[in-house]
Amino acid sequence: MKNIYLLGATGSIGQQTLDVIRQHPDKFRLVAFSAGRNIQLTQKIIEEFKPAYVSVISEEAAKQLANQYSEVKFGFGTEGLINVATYDEVAGDEHFVLTAVMGSVGLLPTLKAIERRRTIGIANKETLVTAGHLVMEKAKQYGVRLLPVDSEHSAIYQCLQGEDAKTVKKIIITASGGSFRDYTREMLKDVTREQALNHPNWSMGAKITIDSASMMNKGLEVIEAHWLFNLPYDQIETILHRQSIIHSMVEFEDTSIIAHLGTPDMRIPIQFAMSYPDRIDLKQAKSLRLDEVGTLEFKKMDFDRFPCLKMAYEAGKEGGSCPTVLNAANEAAVDLFLRDKIKFLEIENVVYEALEGHKMLANPTLEEILEIDTNTRRLIIEKYE
Repeated sequence: MKNIYLLGATGSIGQQTLDVIRQHPDKFRLVAFSAGRNIQLTQKIIEEFKPAYVSVISEEAAKQLANQYSEVKFGFGTEGLINVATYDEVAGDEHFVLTAVMGSVGLLPTLKAIERRRTIGIANKETLVTAGHLVMEKAKQYGVRLLPVDSEHSAIYQCLQGEDAKTVKKIIITASGGSFRDYTREMLKDVTREQALNHPNWSMGAKITIDSASMMNKGLEVIEAHWLFNLPYDQIETILHRQSIIHSMVEFEDTSIIAHLGTPDMRIPIQFAMSYPDRIDLKQAKSLRLDEVGTLEFKKMDFDRFPCLKMAYEAGKEGGSCPTVLNAANEAAVDLFLRDKIKFLEIENVVYEALEGHKMLANPTLEEILEIDTNTRRLIIEKYE
């Protein structure tokens, strides 16, 4: 029995994680989880899985739930997230923390979980984007395995099984192109929030769906891949692939390419990380039928069409505190767009201005990263609110 500590249970990844646990009650036990503002869904999760600890956003919500479920401990805010990731009042030999919260709020809980020597399932790419050097250094210090949950990084991880990492020539990360993959720059000027949230292949949360439309999501994945697989950016390629059937590929020195294929079902990489190194049955999953797919299409990535992806490569190569600014500015910009404060194309302008105005720190500490993150958001809010 593996104890599961789930950060972000009410989100898209969290809900699919719960489905995996639901299918394998003999293998996984939900010990603790954090939730967003959906109290009704939080109550359903508590009643079904009977966790020992739950964290919510506000103290008021925590008190409300504590009055209803006396057998459960409750927390809130950042401290509550950390408590979820480090909760240790339940017996067990295997402890797996899945970080499925959106944004940089996943950083501190991840670092604290690593210090407890818990295996980490990374579905929160912003953690590595914001402070990859600190996370990887701490994981190495404590001998902790980081298992990717993003479909692209899970695909690369699986392609590398049994291979010598030294023979990797490059990794190729595929991108569906998002909601506006067939739009010209001119057509993007007046697109709406509703249009942006209509992803053609995947069912995801609002923030990641907007990032997919702007291609910033792929940029964040490039930075994450840099840290996870210890590769320079010149060995990380992105390519458009409309069908989302090939999730990523690895090319080796002899020019052989190994690809990971599968249906667009996030439960596959979630379960792989949770059950690693074993593979187990994924019930109600649809097998890939290539004869039904027919054609797989690929197209070279156009940085002029997708400037957010270009900025992500540049920020990653610059290193230091630049990826922190990139991520913070993007999160703030996406929030503004979702609240109809700015237009879609202004997202990239907000990020560009934040990066241009930033004085890079080469090797920022955790405290400096948190300060830069906060100040970047504050300046953007002051300008656009």
